[in-house]
Amino acid sequence: LGASPDWARERFTMDEGLSEAVRTIFVKLHRDGLIYRDKRLVNWDPKLHTAISDLEVEQREVKGHLWHLRYPLEGRDGEYIIVATTRPETMLGDTGVAVHPDDERYQGLIGQFVRLPLVDRLIPIVADDYADPTKGSGAVTITPAHDFNDFEVGRRQGLRLINVFDRDAKIVAGSQAVFRFEDNHAKVDDAAGTIALPERFQGQDRLAVRAAIVAEFEALGLLDKIDDNPMTVPYGDRSGVVIEPWLTDQWFVNVAPLAIRAIEAVETGKTVFVPKSWENTFYEWMRNIQPWCISRQLWWGHQIPAWFGPDGHPFVELNEADALAAAAKHYGEATALTRDPDVLDTWFSSGLWPFSTLGWPAQTEALKRYYPTDVLVTGFDIIFFWVARMMMMGLYAMDEVPFKTVYIHALVRDEKGQKMSKSKGNVIDPLELVDAYGADALRFTLTAMSGQARDIKLSTQRVEGYRNFCTKLWNAARFCQMNECVTVDGFDPGAVKETVNRWIRGETVKAEAAVTRALEAMAFDEAAQALYRFIWNVLCDWYLELAKPILNGDDEAAKAETRAMAAWTLDQALTLLHPVAPFLTEALWEQTAEFGPARQSMLIEANWPNLPDEWLDAEAAAEIDWVIDLVTEVRSIRSEMNVPPSARAPVVLVGGDVVTQGRITRQRDRLTTLARLDSIRMAEQAPAGAVQFVIGEATGCLSIAGFIDLAAERARLTKAIAGLDSEIAKVSGKLSNEAFIAKAPEAVVAENREKLADAQAAKVKMAAALLRLEAVG
Repeated sequence: LGASPDWARERFTMDEGLSEAVRTIFVKLHRDGLIYRDKRLVNWDPKLHTAISDLEVEQREVKGHLWHLRYPLEGRDGEYIIVATTRPETMLGDTGVAVHPDDERYQGLIGQFVRLPLVDRLIPIVADDYADPTKGSGAVTITPAHDFNDFEVGRRQGLRLINVFDRDAKIVAGSQAVFRFEDNHAKVDDAAGTIALPERFQGQDRLAVRAAIVAEFEALGLLDKIDDNPMTVPYGDRSGVVIEPWLTDQWFVNVAPLAIRAIEAVETGKTVFVPKSWENTFYEWMRNIQPWCISRQLWWGHQIPAWFGPDGHPFVELNEADALAAAAKHYGEATALTRDPDVLDTWFSSGLWPFSTLGWPAQTEALKRYYPTDVLVTGFDIIFFWVARMMMMGLYAMDEVPFKTVYIHALVRDEKGQKMSKSKGNVIDPLELVDAYGADALRFTLTAMSGQARDIKLSTQRVEGYRNFCTKLWNAARFCQMNECVTVDGFDPGAVKETVNRWIRGETVKAEAAVTRALEAMAFDEAAQALYRFIWNVLCDWYLELAKPILNGDDEAAKAETRAMAAWTLDQALTLLHPVAPFLTEALWEQTAEFGPARQSMLIEANWPNLPDEWLDAEAAAEIDWVIDLVTEVRSIRSEMNVPPSARAPVVLVGGDVVTQGRITRQRDRLTTLARLDSIRMAEQAPAGAVQFVIGEATGCLSIAGFIDLAAERARLTKAIAGLDSEIAKVSGKLSNEAFIAKAPEAVVAENREKLADAQAAKVKMAAALLRLEAVG
């Protein structure tokens, strides 16, 4: 794709230098009390047998159910409270029922107990804001060991925790420890002893147990009802199985103190987000931050630098020798240790990237020179997973933010806005696009579509369109070569005399200012739009066409000036475009040197243009813009009216002044050639059979009556407008149908809206053409 990194600094996560940084920061955080081992809920993958991060969890919409179960009230024969659950199998681990404190239906039951069916265990009814009176019965089961929200409720209410699943997400066999909350941590409750779940469920898969439990509730008359319930279920993005919140021993980072400094850095402007709106997302995550689970039960990654003694006491050190020494001091004698087999979450090592890649913990020259960095470019989906963690780790280890600006770019989706996936078959391979259309075309496409939004709807048609743009520039360079437009040493663009050359000089100044301003503001899509307009519309479509009469004429002085000006303008265009299209521009930079003075350097080393505002020329701009407007109007009318390409109609300008007359005199050859006119002159009144248009202070009159069948053309336009009216009515009917909007996929709705807009625009254009015909008579 044309990235230009320093490949000598390539780094791999498991390089020895980076591994040393990981061990060093882990030990430092542990000694500062910020890394600890705890029993908490994590996202557990029962197929891969590991904790995983939220980023590895794929939320899928499924058609689920909501089971309403009757839990008998203790001491009240025949009375019960109805609870709602989406996972009946976890009821074996229920340790409470929650109701909202303001729910009048349950005021008398708060503090009472229910007898948990199937396991015959008493659990309390507690008041907690988590219970929503508007959902289900308003009473919900609380299973602190198997739901993240329930874990927090259990912590607030002091409920017990009971793990009912093993690492395979099957019901545990044998006896199971009971846990309690102590200082917000889950500890074994020795006083509660152990419990054994019903033997008939032990060792059974969770879904099989779900069906069995529902059947038993129904047999006991305790199944109140079952509702359909569309819901979101977490799946492992690699394993494809349902993820379980599971209570297990893991290593955690207490990131709350680290988050304070990162938040302050953004609040004070030390680090700025572009677009600024993403700061709110950053704040939302950071101000509600939870302990970060950094351990994984995988075979690949940085092994945690922790060794355990025979009593389970951990020794966290840089290496085993240091751990053995610490153990000998702790136990009073040499003691064998066991290395923790867990590895670190890759985001842990990634969080050190801004300084670990520069040699930290050694104080290298590279670290002194390049930390902090200037700009980080990344996607919005990893603001928390990577950006925030680099900020926290950078401030902790280096006492300075790792980057001054965070540019958040969009995500690339397919042309319908859907996430690319192999199963959908809508993945667009960038390497295939490069092979088909070139890297520059793909780069320009992504740049042009990189507006400060979440999604880029990428399609091969868009890439093909920008490939045509690249081809257009190539052909322009070829035109310059064929016409001997070469760079002239000592050429001064500020001294050109020809009107068209003064005009293109001003257009180049405006383009440089627009591109520079957009790049500095990181509005890359605006830079691409400015480049496209200048290169395609101004340079290729107009300047080279307007310059042809001079290049083909006999005025040697004007010809020499125009050749030099065309070469200079092409150089500026290549320089401005280079950041977006490096391959094409570098190739043309080299090739144009073959028929001109030798280049002093590659284009990537060239200075960025800094063109003076004094080169703007209002008089030249007004005249050439007038020419362009007139030619554009005539071409548009000819197209709308189906005037044959070979027809050369006359144009009369009514109401002009001496300025208009001067422009006609100076630009007559260009106007008649570009607009395919028989003649152009001024007159006091409009001729009969002419289509009129406004051009500056005058009214233009294009005589077409002798070239088309006016009646047939009216009939054609009338029929076309009727067809568009039918299409507009049809699509409008769809879009005004609430059922269609609610049920149709978002991509289909968007497609219909686009179809409606296109039809309405086409109708406006045809209606204007018909109105012009009516005026002809």
